Amino acid sequence: MTHFNGTFSPPGDKSISHRLGLMSILASGNCYVSNCLPGDDVKSSLKALETLGGSYETDDYIHVKITGLGGQTVNQAQIDCGNSGTTMRLISGILAGRPGQFILDGDQSLRKRPMERIAIPLRNMTGQVDTQNGTCPITINGQSLQGIDYKLPVASAQLKSAILLAGIQASGQTRITETTMSRDHTERLLKQMGASIKQNNLTWTVEKSSLTLPDTFYVPGDPSSAAFFLCAAAIFRDSQVISKNTLLNSTRTGFIDVLKRMNVNIDINQIADQPEPVGDIHVNYSSEMIATQIHEEEIPSLVDEVPILSLVATQAKGKTVFKGVQELRVKETDRLDAISTQLNKMGANIETGKDSLTIFGPTPLKPVSELESFGDHRIAMTLRLASLLTEAYASIAQENCIAISYPGFHDTLEQLQKTHR
Repeated sequence: MTHFNGTFSPPGDKSISHRLGLMSILASGNCYVSNCLPGDDVKSSLKALETLGGSYETDDYIHVKITGLGGQTVNQAQIDCGNSGTTMRLISGILAGRPGQFILDGDQSLRKRPMERIAIPLRNMTGQVDTQNGTCPITINGQSLQGIDYKLPVASAQLKSAILLAGIQASGQTRITETTMSRDHTERLLKQMGASIKQNNLTWTVEKSSLTLPDTFYVPGDPSSAAFFLCAAAIFRDSQVISKNTLLNSTRTGFIDVLKRMNVNIDINQIADQPEPVGDIHVNYSSEMIATQIHEEEIPSLVDEVPILSLVATQAKGKTVFKGVQELRVKETDRLDAISTQLNKMGANIETGKDSLTIFGPTPLKPVSELESFGDHRIAMTLRLASLLTEAYASIAQENCIAISYPGFHDTLEQLQKTHR
């Protein structure tokens, strides 16, 4: 029988790693980054910095010296964003205010994801941003921008960040109001880099600012990556796992609140709070998990954890319902369909609606020979753990996509199983 026991350190946070690379396009100075995520998406952001005239030095993409451009970008570039929506959306806000012509493109998966939501507010700021039928490639003719007041139509940290990064280049004030708080890493980094930024409840206000990179930056462990093994500890009998040096930002740890409501045993030891809260998370196997309801306002703080929480819900007693999860339909794949079709194939009882996901449990999962990740890293990791619940080993199509966010996933998987043996 499979068990997970021991301590692990998740890779550096993906969101923060992205932002350090991308914000270096506008910031001056040098920053020595440690524990950067060496995933494919973050490499896309670093390569975008390089394409625009900046530079970085690294042997392993974990320890990276970044040299900021201070806004002095080349005046013409074609940027390959790979599979990274974060790269494309944030850099759109950055380049809207830089003189020159820029074309942003990506792989076939990224070409299906919505980009007009970024273009609309940037055009309102007098930016020249054109999409192709609402998706990429995006053509940007950078120019002087004007600040705006903007209410986000969806809870999206990427959209918010694009406007903030345009706003610090614009004349006048830019005010952005959220309906629900989304992750705030851009705001924290802007403060640390010297930007003029203020918060009033759910409204952020920025003005034209010069940015300076911090001399050093340690990237905390990614809670979205840690969640896979923390959730595994909750559902695999006799398991006990500790995730070390993990980001504890409340805009990212909604999955912990959900697990607690499901009667999972969790202890947290916070060890630092600046520039981001960091600590260790300890989870024990829970023999009597119960279902719960996850409401729309909670989704931004756990949007990346819905796939693995769905697997947990298959082992909980009762009906677990996720509400307001329509954003998962426009991720790397339609995650609602991917979760339901693949776990139902294994014997789960999951229903999807336009913006909801309902899981009935507990249901024992049965072995299958083949599963489909649809090229989505979070679906692939969820299915690998689901397969282990059946005490079998399914073949998962495109499982190598896990390298996008957790290159060492299989090593950690083996390590935590070996610890028990």
